[in-house]
Amino acid sequence: MNRSIPFLVRLALVLFCIISLGYLLLIGRSLLAPLFFSFLMALLLLPLAGFLEKKCRFKRSLSTFTAVILMLVVFAGIIFFFSNEMRSFAEDWPRLKEQGLAAFHSTQEWIAARFHIDLRKQWSYINQGAEKLFSTSATILGTTLSTVSSTFIFLTFTILFTFFILNYRRVWFTFLISVFSEEHQERVEEIVDKVKSIIKKYIIGLLIEMLIVAVALIIILSMLGVKYAVLLGFMGGIFNVIPYLGIFTALLLSCLVTFATVGSGKVLLVVIAFIVVHAIDSNVIMPLVVGSKVKLNPMIAFIGIIMGEMVWGISGMFLCIPFLAILKIIFDRVPGLHAWGMLMGEEGELDSGKRRILMARKKAGI
Repeated sequence: MNRSIPFLVRLALVLFCIISLGYLLLIGRSLLAPLFFSFLMALLLLPLAGFLEKKCRFKRSLSTFTAVILMLVVFAGIIFFFSNEMRSFAEDWPRLKEQGLAAFHSTQEWIAARFHIDLRKQWSYINQGAEKLFSTSATILGTTLSTVSSTFIFLTFTILFTFFILNYRRVWFTFLISVFSEEHQERVEEIVDKVKSIIKKYIIGLLIEMLIVAVALIIILSMLGVKYAVLLGFMGGIFNVIPYLGIFTALLLSCLVTFATVGSGKVLLVVIAFIVVHAIDSNVIMPLVVGSKVKLNPMIAFIGIIMGEMVWGISGMFLCIPFLAILKIIFDRVPGLHAWGMLMGEEGELDSGKRRILMARKKAGI
């Protein structure tokens, strides 16, 4: 029946659905972003909640509450660690400022000797940039306050949604099974089980990768004598969750701290260290730990990151990869959507994707 519809009509329907979905995601970002993040957290906490419920004989609500509290304890420990590191950084700020100014003056002298731009012209350029910065300071302050308040709302919604999804998980599963006809229930159950398994393994693999990258950066930065190596290493591991863009953000922060504390001589070594760690992570750690769980086309992943930032901001950059992975699982198992699954996958999956399309066509008698 679908083949009788003209191609332009089908294309228009697909584009309309994509635009409508994007618009719904944009206007519902305050609700949908924490809801999807809570879904991922619920999948991660599901084994713990099930263990407390079956082995420890906890009631559903008590097991869910205990799992969420343990999650909050872990987050509180992470926040406490970073707050201590930032407190130490704040105590050393006057000395860091002096070292940064000394490095800045030496850089000015080098620019004057190398490019023949005297100090007066350099300061005029700096003052022009500072005037533009101060003219937009009110906007920056408002954006900062808005970000803090939205982050607090995001965390509150995430905690509540995680509790509700875990506590009423049987209701959600029964709804998904019942909303489709009986002939599709088996496929729906397969998709739900596959999503639950792969996303849980993906999150665990991502945490392992984050820890490996953080430890590697801490060791290398410590060997280079960079101060706050632990803080910078963990920041690099956490930012590495954002593919491609996160590691370069961590590199920029590490270079600034290294320039202010150690001097410009170690900045190049820090850049080389980050490049080496990123190369090993992309070609060895990521395929072994995470890549085996979710095989996405790098171009699709990069486009997803950009679109996620446009729609949901920073949270969209974190959530785009698991969201695309769920879409790929659905596309690979729903007849008529196999081609989209092939587009999102890697080149090694083309043969299996073609076989799925041929089998779907044979079942449909095409």
